[in-house]
Amino acid sequence: MNLRDIHIPVMRDRCLELMAPGLERSDALYVDGTLGMGGHAEAVLERFENARLVGLDRDTQAIAIASERLERFAGRTTFVHTVYDGILDALGDARADAILYDLGVSSLQLDEADRGFAYAKDAPLDMRMNQQEGVTAADIVATYGEGDLRRIFERYGEEKLSGRYARAIIAARQADPIVRTGQLVDVLQDATPAAVKNAGHPAKRVFQALRIEVNGELAALERAIPAALQALSVGGRLVVLSYQSLEDRFVKRLFQDATRSSAPAGLPVELPEHAPKLRLIVRGAEQASEDEAERNPRAKPVRLRAIERVREG
Repeated sequence: MNLRDIHIPVMRDRCLELMAPGLERSDALYVDGTLGMGGHAEAVLERFENARLVGLDRDTQAIAIASERLERFAGRTTFVHTVYDGILDALGDARADAILYDLGVSSLQLDEADRGFAYAKDAPLDMRMNQQEGVTAADIVATYGEGDLRRIFERYGEEKLSGRYARAIIAARQADPIVRTGQLVDVLQDATPAAVKNAGHPAKRVFQALRIEVNGELAALERAIPAALQALSVGGRLVVLSYQSLEDRFVKRLFQDATRSSAPAGLPVELPEHAPKLRLIVRGAEQASEDEAERNPRAKPVRLRAIERVREG
């Protein structure tokens, strides 16, 4: 298995360009908060010979693959089995010069059918990024009431037919337990009105919502971004790649809050203590180029945002 064939890092060169001011330091510390199969980390370690890596991932299989991929950099790498909001515990007193969060489901999880992330492949309905603990998607489908199913489909999947799908799942599970992705897809297909069946696969948003619920992704993100900003050294940069509007809006709001002056309204002069400690280094959200999106379909929905610490605080 050639790891470089199964994992193409999204917006790799742009990420490296944005993080370069911190990574060019003689003792640069790079934190890959969503290590995955190590594609971005490999590019950083190759280009910046003085950089050291702390790679975080909740998926033990991903850590094993990344460790193999990055074996030639063994003296400069540390791997930590944790969710990405565990960055402060992983670093201790150290400060990071560059941090990357590549959010969402990884190539490894999508491509391995038995993980249950992909609605196009029949598999056990699992969806856990850390297969050593936690409830599965099958547990949620089997135990959540109609209101809770509707809530997560609306909130995490932005699904307009959330109520219809929730009712269909409740009815279907009374006849047979829904334990495989194929079963769930069939339920959703049958519940989808003919008029909207050509508007995209009916399982896409429901699967996204279940994955977010299973892994507590938004709750982790809510903790991770402030922790990452706290971990940055002065001049250090955080880059975040989001793949769904829900995540991107959340990152956008946190970045806006972090770069806003704390001066009281109406104050004629902003005092130094009120000046923002961070600044945006990307205007809005950047997308992958058309060429990259064509070469790597997983880059199509990406939104990149980046921020820099400009002073202590």
